[in-house]
Amino acid sequence: MTLINPEFAEEIERFGQNTALECFNCGTCAAICPLIYEHFPRKMIRYIQIGAKDRILENAQELWRCLHCGLCTQTCPREADPGEVILGLKRYVVDSWRKS
Repeated sequence: MTLINPEFAEEIERFGQNTALECFNCGTCAAICPLIYEHFPRKMIRYIQIGAKDRILENAQELWRCLHCGLCTQTCPREADPGEVILGLKRYVVDSWRKS
């Protein structure tokens, strides 16, 4: 069972730019992503929005598939900068691994 943490979006800010709350999940980033893997990065951004940090840690290996090509950031209509959000999540995961 996934625990929801409403403060998670604020917690993730210390790991870099967090614009996940600006995203309205239109799917543009997932449509342009060369990974074409289960709605990445849209899925990870949604996990931040709902505070499902357990899900992020469970699916952490997906974060390292990101090529940081910038296509998601260039096409985001809300300028939510999905690529930087993913980079911040990588930092969060590494920090979590270090603490455990």
